[in-house]
Amino acid sequence: MSRQTGTPAVVDSHAHCGVIDRSFAQGPDDYVDALSGADIEGAAFFSPVYEIYDRYDPWFKDTPEWRRRRSASNAFLLSLRLPRLTVYPYFFIWNDFAADQIERGHCGIKWHRHAEEPVYHYDNPRCAKAIEEIRRRNLPVVLEEELSNTIRFIREIAAGATVIIPHLGMLNGGFSAIADAGLWEIETVWADTALAASGEIREYIRRYGHQRLMFGSDFPFGSPARELAKVRRLGLSGEVEAAVAGGNFFRLQSQIRWEGS
Repeated sequence: MSRQTGTPAVVDSHAHCGVIDRSFAQGPDDYVDALSGADIEGAAFFSPVYEIYDRYDPWFKDTPEWRRRRSASNAFLLSLRLPRLTVYPYFFIWNDFAADQIERGHCGIKWHRHAEEPVYHYDNPRCAKAIEEIRRRNLPVVLEEELSNTIRFIREIAAGATVIIPHLGMLNGGFSAIADAGLWEIETVWADTALAASGEIREYIRRYGHQRLMFGSDFPFGSPARELAKVRRLGLSGEVEAAVAGGNFFRLQSQIRWEGS
């Protein structure tokens, strides 16, 4: 199904898909194969991390070759047209803060690092300019960072921007640490269910409602079919399940601003 012909009912809001890094089976055909008959009709795709920077080198220095690699990876997702799946490409931003490469077809921003990996240069003036552009477009940012940087990003660096904390915070310091910091209560902070524990999904909905929660799989590290089944085993009402499975994703997409839209 294409974006032009209809709206998928179920969208995986968190999946990796690449063209350069073959460390994992994570190409578009691999994702489709992993659906295993699940009724997932759309997926938000992010470039694999190793197509963006060398995550295994904490002293990584950017080079023209890595900039070329990033550009090729982001362009690949933007060009994808699959017969059985609607693709929603996210732009993976790194320390060149190449906001000029964000195009109308992009559906969000991926902002990612783990502890012991190369750091984002948050004090670079280009970072502020990129965030200004992200805010202007109201593009959602999938932010996977250490806890201190997550708090700083949401409350200071990109205050007011729409931020999706993946895995219900598992890799951002943990669900409870995010709750203790008061981030889940902020209206511009969303979450996805990718690899999150069922108990934490239920607790999130109980405490904060379902309106800012989206189904995700973290493919290839999670199975799209199994992650969707996990959400459906929660016993949510039909309305809540439909919102988490896809409705919230489209509500968030409807808030993006482009000239002429």
